[in-house]
Amino acid sequence: MPFVRISLPKKLSLQTKNNISEAIHQALIAEFNIPVDDYFHVIEELESHQIKYPKSYLGVSHSDEIVYVQITAGQGRTLEQKKKLYQQIAAKIAASTEITINNVIIVLLENNGQENWSFGNGEIQVSKHLEKLK
Repeated sequence: MPFVRISLPKKLSLQTKNNISEAIHQALIAEFNIPVDDYFHVIEELESHQIKYPKSYLGVSHSDEIVYVQITAGQGRTLEQKKKLYQQIAAKIAASTEITINNVIIVLLENNGQENWSFGNGEIQVSKHLEKLK
């Protein structure tokens, strides 16, 4: 049950924004084994002056087409799953848009379980696919 916040330049086309979201979702399905209908994304369109970044950091160059991907998910995935997820997200975005792989910044925030989520009705829902992570 990841929640994804995508912060990106407003100047990008609607198709590019949709492709970025879809690329992230497909990577989450493949690498974090989420259900297809577990699709909760917010796309933040920002003016260029609202996006701050270094031209180069840790040997990776960045440009004005930088995209920030923040994923909140329950704990329980392995380091290998996380590595594969990051690789898949960046590769899928680069393959389906003009965004280069070096311009995809990913932050994963983990919380400790179902009690930190409500998907409506003011209730904590039980997610069957998370039982596998315990």
